[in-house]
Amino acid sequence: MQIGTAAEASGVSAKMIRHYEAIGLVTSGARRTNNYRDYDCRDVHELQFIRRARDLGFSLQEIKNLLDLWRDDTRQSTSVRELAARHLSDIERRMEDLRAIAGTLSRLVDSCEGDTRPDCPILDHLGRRAGKARRPIDVE
Repeated sequence: MQIGTAAEASGVSAKMIRHYEAIGLVTSGARRTNNYRDYDCRDVHELQFIRRARDLGFSLQEIKNLLDLWRDDTRQSTSVRELAARHLSDIERRMEDLRAIAGTLSRLVDSCEGDTRPDCPILDHLGRRAGKARRPIDVE
């Protein structure tokens, strides 16, 4: 099948398929005599794997590692679990950071009158000199 059909079947755009080929994440489809790439069911399956891994937020390097493990029949599931656990821990840390940022923004929004006066605690916070800030997301 041609790249457009493979893209539709996998849920990965043709542009991303070409990018994944360029960076070596997947092998280029075999070339026909007319120089079109030819993708088979295995290629589509790999692209679906990549799409699902991207949906879970794995980086391209992590996806490469997961693909290598997936292709290796002698792999140990402990390697897969460790990689996924590290990723989960990173996501949980980022979620904590986002909750802290949301809390700060909420306090800033609540402290701003939003009227016709020029005074604005949000802009005051953003314009503080670095020496005054305890942490970038703290509100005084």
